[in-house]
Amino acid sequence: MSKSIVGIAKSTTQVESTIQELQNSVLLAPEHISVLIPDSGSTPEIGTVKATKAPEGATTGAVTGGAIGGTLGLLAGIGTLAIPGVGPFIAAGPIMAGLAGIAAGATAGGIVGALVGLGIPEYEAKAYEDRIKAGGYLIAAHAADHDAAKAIRTVFERNQLEDISAVTEA
Repeated sequence: MSKSIVGIAKSTTQVESTIQELQNSVLLAPEHISVLIPDSGSTPEIGTVKATKAPEGATTGAVTGGAIGGTLGLLAGIGTLAIPGVGPFIAAGPIMAGLAGIAAGATAGGIVGALVGLGIPEYEAKAYEDRIKAGGYLIAAHAADHDAAKAIRTVFERNQLEDISAVTEA
């Protein structure tokens, strides 16, 4: 069974270094990394784009620059969206598809629904939602096998992410 390793970063610096290390040392492809960041509108170092196509996101990331704009721009499916009852977010990777469906349909469930759809147990999804609402940044990485999961967890620990867990993908 496939697994994802999920953790919470406290800063854009942690997000950037974690993504870069996942791509460089674990050799994860961009489409295997998801990021969910609250879009407060007051964080200019985060580049955003209203698109869900990787090439457009890559172009925007390269153009906007900033602390993690370029890093996020290289991930698949970057975009901004508003989740009913929760607010605006920047999302990238497989999580974007789940959240986009919720935002487009204006369905209830918000972040918890999307995270449960990715295979995260509801009680953990609620805890992650609380951490994200409090300003945390969720990072999830798909692990093809046990060795990859171990390497991803090591990267998360080295970058001091919090609430690290492994979940079986849906």
